[in-house]
Amino acid sequence: MKPKKTNTGTDFSYDANLASKLNADEPISKTQLKAEADDQQTLGVRLTELPKDKLLKLDLPDAVVTAVLDSKKITANGAIRRHKQYLGRLMRDIDNAPILEQLARWDGKHSAENAYFHGLERWRDRIINEASALSEFIALYPLTDIQQLRTLARNAQKELAASKPPKSSREIFKLLREVTQGSQENSDADDDDQATNNLS
Repeated sequence: MKPKKTNTGTDFSYDANLASKLNADEPISKTQLKAEADDQQTLGVRLTELPKDKLLKLDLPDAVVTAVLDSKKITANGAIRRHKQYLGRLMRDIDNAPILEQLARWDGKHSAENAYFHGLERWRDRIINEASALSEFIALYPLTDIQQLRTLARNAQKELAASKPPKSSREIFKLLREVTQGSQENSDADDDDQATNNLS
């Protein structure tokens, strides 16, 4: 059996430059490019969901701002798809990192606000339904008008029993919000975090 011919003039040792060239031709690179293009298009579409005041705070090129605003006027399905692709192409020419960072900050603030309001709702429900909740809240927020809160809690219980509109329940929520926001405004950033945690 004859040995296979080999090209003795070729060095088959590892060549980083050659490897990078070969890797550039692999399907994974095309897949990665496609994924990046999809991400940029998704980011462009995300911008179309922002209110105009937030959009203008992002310091975007005029072409991007115009394209985002124009997208709200397009209704035909085919035109919408083409416009999304156009937005994606525009997003490739700018640095997406600052945009993503700002969106993350806004998302985080939104999530924190939601958690804050859910915390207030839990306090309100406990104050109406649990005898010990009122004293617990006063311990955390001693400047609260305890007499007003106690009266509202009694009225809310009566409204609930009589199947009346929850007027007092809404008043309790409003009072809790005023008390906790006032506490946060008079404290530093660390105390803000603690006050929010107390509502969880």
